[in-house]
Amino acid sequence: MAGSDVLVSSSWFVIAAIIAVAVAPRAEEAHPGLGAWAYVAGFVFAVVLYGSVLLHEASHAYVARHYGFPVTAITLHFLGGLTSIDAEAKKPRQEFWIAVVGPLTSLAVGFAALGLWFVVPDGLLLLVIEGLAFGNLMVGALNLVPGLPLDGGRVLKSAVWQATGSVHRGTVVAAWGGRVTAIAVLLWPFLRRALFGIDPQLFDLILAFVIAFFLWNGASASLQSARIRRRLPALVARRLARPALSVPEDLPLAEAVRRAQEAAATAIVTVTSAGRPVGVVNEAALAATPEERRPWLATSTVARSVDDGLTLPVGLAGEDLVRAMNRAPASEYLLVEDDGSVFGVLTTADVDRAFREVPA
Repeated sequence: MAGSDVLVSSSWFVIAAIIAVAVAPRAEEAHPGLGAWAYVAGFVFAVVLYGSVLLHEASHAYVARHYGFPVTAITLHFLGGLTSIDAEAKKPRQEFWIAVVGPLTSLAVGFAALGLWFVVPDGLLLLVIEGLAFGNLMVGALNLVPGLPLDGGRVLKSAVWQATGSVHRGTVVAAWGGRVTAIAVLLWPFLRRALFGIDPQLFDLILAFVIAFFLWNGASASLQSARIRRRLPALVARRLARPALSVPEDLPLAEAVRRAQEAAATAIVTVTSAGRPVGVVNEAALAATPEERRPWLATSTVARSVDDGLTLPVGLAGEDLVRAMNRAPASEYLLVEDDGSVFGVLTTADVDRAFREVPA
């Protein structure tokens, strides 16, 4: 849907069964004589309800794709849905529209169902319409609560980002909004008793705990992600590159090491007779090769082929650099200029060290 795979987690079947059992008595009231078919009607109601959740998530996916961000999948689960967008918004406006379109879609479905409620006769169809109206209006309103991981949290993030110019600050404020929301949800059953004299049932307490746990974990993950992303700008491939020496791939390893030391190069790249780079010497493999064997081994024997996606543009930095490295995990990468010439070698160890040295 919206050009993305739709996945259904096993937890969805649990909530679908709970909804079917809860709705079955009302289905029997709406259409007496259903018997066991009332549970089937309840399950169909769950499918229709989650169909509207799918519309909510598809709207996120559609707008994300509109801005050029890849969407890998839409997953339906116990607490609703999740749209997996394989990139972060570059501007506050993008963050705002990708986030707000979901709740707006739910509210639109809710109001449309509410309009139908006035014209649909009594029966099972009216029961479905009522559920769609109430469910979508509630989902739309609750998702606008300003706290991550809710859509309203992303809206708040975009507003703070726009006002301060700092995506990090926007994320932190919205994440703390999510933590405050989690505490409020956990306390709500007890506040109802204090304010309205309504004693909480066991189901109310369990539901409040599950939702609060989900919100707190999501907000905490956003805070951790913000701390990590704050360090990313320090990861610049050009600055972290090691000077490399290019040698023929059949050159004896001992001679390649000697030449690299003489040239003050800390990395070795193997090339063909035509000068095309084909491999990067692996540090661990070189260290594991005894010195007495090095004169008899070709340098290519301890080099990893750069045909495996290990050639990266030297201009990469920050999140783009990390994403490129994650696509082809390795210990060394060949960095090239726009014209294809070799600039140097980037090691994962150097990137990790630079990341750790940046203050959180």
